[in-house]
Amino acid sequence: MAKAIHSMIRVLDEARSLEFYDKAFGLKVADRLDFPDFTLIYLSNSESGFEFELTVNKDRAEPYDLGDGYGHFAVSVDDLDAEHARFEAEGLAPRKLVEFAPAGEIVARFFFVADPDGYQIEVLERSGRFK
Repeated sequence: MAKAIHSMIRVLDEARSLEFYDKAFGLKVADRLDFPDFTLIYLSNSESGFEFELTVNKDRAEPYDLGDGYGHFAVSVDDLDAEHARFEAEGLAPRKLVEFAPAGEIVARFFFVADPDGYQIEVLERSGRFK
């Protein structure tokens, strides 16, 4: 079986991204690999062994075009309402809370937030299949 170990995105401003991911999700630098043209930064927290990799291309000055293929990254939290309020207090501009119930029964509760580069992150309440 395969084990998921990390996902990667390209970011423009390292400091701004590190601040966002720490403030939003408590992700800290687990490792950093610096090369002449780019830097790889692996972020993690105590909730999971999964890492989030930020790639910083040193010669990049323009924001990345996210295109129409990228969807979102997702995390789960115990108390969605408290996290939404915390995001608002931190100035992270979370979108509205959503109760997804297409057939009348709640399948998921969540909100989205955009990182400094425009990547969308879904914050789901831990319940059902999202435990």
